[in-house]
Amino acid sequence: MLSSSGGHPPNPPRVRDLSELPKAHLHLHFTGSMRPATLLELADKYGVRLPEALTDALTSGEPPRLRATDERGWFRFQRLYDAARSCLREPDDIRRLVREAAEEEVRDGSGWLEIQVDPTSYAPRLGGLIPALEIILDAVDAATRDTGIGMRVLVAANRMKHPLDARTLARLAVRYADRGIVGFGLSNDERRGMARDFDRAFAIAREGGLLSAPHGGELAGPASVRDCLDDLEADRIGHGVRAAEDPRLLRRLADRQVTCEVCPASNVALGVYDKPEDVPLRTLFEAGVPLALGADDPLLFGSRLAAQYEIARNHHGFTDTELAELARQSVRGSTAPEDTKAKLLSGVDDWLTAPA
Repeated sequence: MLSSSGGHPPNPPRVRDLSELPKAHLHLHFTGSMRPATLLELADKYGVRLPEALTDALTSGEPPRLRATDERGWFRFQRLYDAARSCLREPDDIRRLVREAAEEEVRDGSGWLEIQVDPTSYAPRLGGLIPALEIILDAVDAATRDTGIGMRVLVAANRMKHPLDARTLARLAVRYADRGIVGFGLSNDERRGMARDFDRAFAIAREGGLLSAPHGGELAGPASVRDCLDDLEADRIGHGVRAAEDPRLLRRLADRQVTCEVCPASNVALGVYDKPEDVPLRTLFEAGVPLALGADDPLLFGSRLAAQYEIARNHHGFTDTELAELARQSVRGSTAPEDTKAKLLSGVDDWLTAPA
């Protein structure tokens, strides 16, 4: 079709490929990193009957809307996650999951991945807590060699379990710090289990040189983020989006340069926000809070790392210059060695200066 001026219609403006933007991924859960096809294969192999909502999501590519802001919705989410985790039964399953997660990261432009795991969840099928952790760490080493991505592990305690269990995990994480464990986290429903109940576990981890990265400010409000800062001396916050509701807290996060690991697709799928444009990315970014976009559980939420940057571009109007800054913030907030950070930051500059 000719344009009104008689010529051919103009070509649409090109945009830079976000999968080529170097970045770090700091918020990815272990089972939740699995490819849908892999889960379906493993379920068939072990004769596991997956919940209908999960199989529907896996085959359609549409994430279930779980409304985890109420307890029934959170219970449904946990049921789906537990069903997926029950299909990881042998060391080869662990090795496959980690290798495929690394491959997906490389495809999305990630040069550094910190994957989060609670090894107690896998211990019963893998010979105990220490064997499970060693299998995971060996798998990470192999995936790093095979794919070239920098990859480390963040061990996470479960808020729903006793704080003494968290102390055991913290000691174990410190013991294996020289094998690739870089941080200690706290996951599950933040409306249960006060942060201060886990302060000793986090003190053990910090004294052992590990990063403090608890979840906060997702299902609960700004007070949850403050508790992570005050009681757990958080270096990073898993999610943290609800801090946008408190300007004073935003200033505190910005002044201390505490990185928030924001997961837009997850926030919408879990009902924290109704629409992608409701996630307060702009509020956090413009307040000077460092951000690291994350996919959380792509198995359930249907999108991986580069798609989170697409949300920032398409729903929040982030320019390529701003998207490059988001990538830089993810790298700066990581535990990557300085030479790795320098290489990734240089790659971000190259991406931005290359013709669109």
